[in-house]
Amino acid sequence: MSTVSARRRTSSTTDLALVATFAALIAVCAILPAINGVANVPFTLQMFGVFLAGSALGARRGFLAVVLYLVVGTAGLPVFTQGHAGPAVWAGATGGYLLAFPLAAALVGAVSSRMAHRSPATFVVAVSVAAAVATVAVVGTLGTLGMMRALDVSASVAWGFATPFFVADVAKGVLAAVVAASVLRAFPQLARR
Repeated sequence: MSTVSARRRTSSTTDLALVATFAALIAVCAILPAINGVANVPFTLQMFGVFLAGSALGARRGFLAVVLYLVVGTAGLPVFTQGHAGPAVWAGATGGYLLAFPLAAALVGAVSSRMAHRSPATFVVAVSVAAAVATVAVVGTLGTLGMMRALDVSASVAWGFATPFFVADVAKGVLAAVVAASVLRAFPQLARR
């Protein structure tokens, strides 16, 4: 076996382990006790896990970690917020949010990859801004559309339900950026995506 093939296999194994680990982290963040928010949409640390997956793993692996989390929850493992599971969760008020999570991780991960070799302060600012944009433009929009469908309410009412979460989710993005900066400093090989 050639050295290149052995390295590629080791890299694939490492990627798989990282994707699975971050999918598990997102699940833990989702099932920690939640605070019930407006329109019965729970407030959890799930977005922190999504943003951390993207900012620490990059766009592709962060996206895959979130997709793995969603697949496991849809298959029936109770890893969604408040221990929910199964395909019926997608039809509820949080379905749009679930759809947005992999896209948010990919967006934050793309910025993280570009900024990984910059100073920690620059990295944190750039990734925090990306998380804020993802919160409003991706998660807020798809979450609103999901609530409009599930709750049969207008766009303005659904947007009103989504906006109370923005400040907390932006704060989670900043926290994820700070943690990811430390992780990438400790494990610079993660930045080689």
